[in-house]
Amino acid sequence: MASLITCPHCGRRPREEFSIRGDAVPERPAPAASEEAWHAYVYLRENPGGRIREYWHHAAGCRRWLVVERDNLTHEVFAVSDARDDAKGGAA
Repeated sequence: MASLITCPHCGRRPREEFSIRGDAVPERPAPAASEEAWHAYVYLRENPGGRIREYWHHAAGCRRWLVVERDNLTHEVFAVSDARDDAKGGAA
């Protein structure tokens, strides 16, 4: 059975149309932040197992950036939202 992701713009699509781009949780430091803050942001990341939020790009579809909440152990997808809406606080 193929893995499907429900894009908020295109509907249910095969997972192969998307590419994972990384953790959607860390907040970028302010431009004038300390070197320690930038070092932590760029290099020090957790690698948890379980429910996570990631940026995905719908490369072979609408080409929008999405936030996908999924379990990285079972690959179950819980929610998909447009990254722009997510950044504005409009989606979980």
